[in-house]
Amino acid sequence: MFQNNMTRISKIAESPPAAVENVLNRLGRNIRTARLRRKLSKEELAERIGISRYVVADIEKGKPTTAIAAYLGALWALGLLRDMREVADPDRDEEGKILEQARSPKTAPKRRALDDDF
Repeated sequence: MFQNNMTRISKIAESPPAAVENVLNRLGRNIRTARLRRKLSKEELAERIGISRYVVADIEKGKPTTAIAAYLGALWALGLLRDMREVADPDRDEEGKILEQARSPKTAPKRRALDDDF
């Protein structure tokens, strides 16, 4: 599928897995709630980020073709970006740490004997 500007839409944006779609929708709703609590219009939030109000509407809908920078910009403008530091933190990646440990050697590598011949 092609957009008007002839850029190709990725498969994940065109038809995201349900889990991805659910997270995007929730993120959009959360951003909308934060905007409304701050009594900001879409135009005001858009101006703070440097995007159009239409992109803010797409963010709030959880649209998968909207750039991640727009989502992060909205979070930044709302004072919520700090929470993103936890996303994909390697120290919290339990599955990755288990896989890494499973691949690591069980014993120390054998050392070559050192000779006294200098």
